Amino acid sequence: MVRPARCDTLTPARLVRAREALCAQDETMARAIERVGKCTLLPRREGSHFGHLVRNIIYQQLSGSAAATIHGRFTALLGGDPQAPDPHVILTMTDEALRACGLSSAKVRAVRDLAQHVVDERLPLHALDEMDDQAIIDALVPVRGIGPWTAQMFLMFRLGRPDVLPVLDLGVRKGAQRIYRTRALPDAARLEKIARNWRPWASVASWYCWRVLDLEDVGGW
Repeated sequence: MVRPARCDTLTPARLVRAREALCAQDETMARAIERVGKCTLLPRREGSHFGHLVRNIIYQQLSGSAAATIHGRFTALLGGDPQAPDPHVILTMTDEALRACGLSSAKVRAVRDLAQHVVDERLPLHALDEMDDQAIIDALVPVRGIGPWTAQMFLMFRLGRPDVLPVLDLGVRKGAQRIYRTRALPDAARLEKIARNWRPWASVASWYCWRVLDLEDVGGW
């Protein structure tokens, strides 16, 4: 079995290796992979880690269009690079100015708390690429508005970590239920058991669980 280093990032070549390994290790997942096709789970590296996390907070529990509008107003208020906002600038803004962008009071507090964690280096963004997955989760979850799920999504979609298993993600659980034809929706413990054959490529297998639901929506499963 090919085991990626703890801080490896997914690349096109590693995605091919992951797909081959998953197919060899799990015949049931192999059928899903064949139906879905090529995996496109590559890290989104544009902008800054801070900008990515701010965007995640702003987008929480909002439709895509509404969140995009608010995010656009927010980045315009701050000036500079819209994909790499400055945490120091955020801390100089009044709550009223931030709320005028469309942020709720809870999200104003969350964005401020994130900025403060970065400024005082409780959240060492400059070191995240070299930290292991659990250390990153432990650094992120003390920030207001960032829970384990958000931290896992950051690991998968920003850092491209190959072996993240978001056991509480409803889409992954539904996809696993569909692939493995379980009667009940798998809970965290059940999903951990299913995912034993996914290691060390749980991020890629989780991506296939999401995509299987897309096939189901168009009658292709």
